[in-house]
Amino acid sequence: MTFAHNRRLFDVQLRAVNGSRFQPTGFPDIGAATFRRPDAERGSVDCLIVESAQSMANNLEAVGWDEAAQAPVPTLEGLPWVRVLAADDGRYLTSSRTEAHRLASAFVKDSVLDGVGMREVVRERLALHEDTPLAPRSIAAAVMALDPLCLVHGVFFAEPAKVWPGQPKIARALTGFIEASGVEAAISGGVKREAVLHKTTEGGTAKEGYGSIPFHRTEYTAEAITASFSLDLAQLRSYGLPQSSTDLLEAIALWEIRSLLDGGLRLRTACDLAPVDGAPTDNHGQLLPDVETLAERVRTGIAESGEVLGVGGPLDVQWSAKRAGMS
Repeated sequence: MTFAHNRRLFDVQLRAVNGSRFQPTGFPDIGAATFRRPDAERGSVDCLIVESAQSMANNLEAVGWDEAAQAPVPTLEGLPWVRVLAADDGRYLTSSRTEAHRLASAFVKDSVLDGVGMREVVRERLALHEDTPLAPRSIAAAVMALDPLCLVHGVFFAEPAKVWPGQPKIARALTGFIEASGVEAAISGGVKREAVLHKTTEGGTAKEGYGSIPFHRTEYTAEAITASFSLDLAQLRSYGLPQSSTDLLEAIALWEIRSLLDGGLRLRTACDLAPVDGAPTDNHGQLLPDVETLAERVRTGIAESGEVLGVGGPLDVQWSAKRAGMS
């Protein structure tokens, strides 16, 4: 197959919802991530990373999570996931859907399932053995039964080889980011005024939040803002799962993209974006279906993939600070 058949690529033009300015992602040491890109007419053009691949993965995953219910949204019901509960009173703590490292999260690996540590559980289910090559398809099947979204967004079991031999890693199958081109900085500022203490003293300074504190602010305008998504179909096929399960993973990824675009990209207080057009197409000219059509594909895929979806719901594990060596 050609490269084109191995990827579904979407470039979606965005606009600022209110006004023309937007606030990009920033990094502690460098601020906004600016760069120059070659341009056929102008030689090069000033560009900006509005949202990184790491942050977009979080945004895509978030469309499938109900924060109020602390559970997946109804569309994803029937898929397995690891729910981490407190060992003392059973209260909800976190999950493989919300932790940065998913199944490899410290809260997951330091938990216990039916009296067995999750490190041992993962090692056994992924069939990891010392001095034995990794079996990628077996690993994919085991991960599918624990949390299929790890096969979409990736997971890295990075502890020493004696814990997880071979340190298996699954790359992201779905990658997204947002870039802006033809950017100009919009520099402004303001001041936090002190109406009570007209004179600050030791212990009552700006460090503690007292006094009148001026600040600066840098936003940007752009000629174009583009959200780019890449779904690696070859990677999904490489898992060696039944066709219905491969189709399910593709449907989940497309559903996340469409849900994110339809729900509005309010990435930060001053970064609220929306698609210019409502009908994104991929590199094959295929239309991205509406969210309900994709949700139905997900539900159908779940119904047809029961044999590979483990418990088909939350796998409850118990975490305690003592076992994690924190007390």
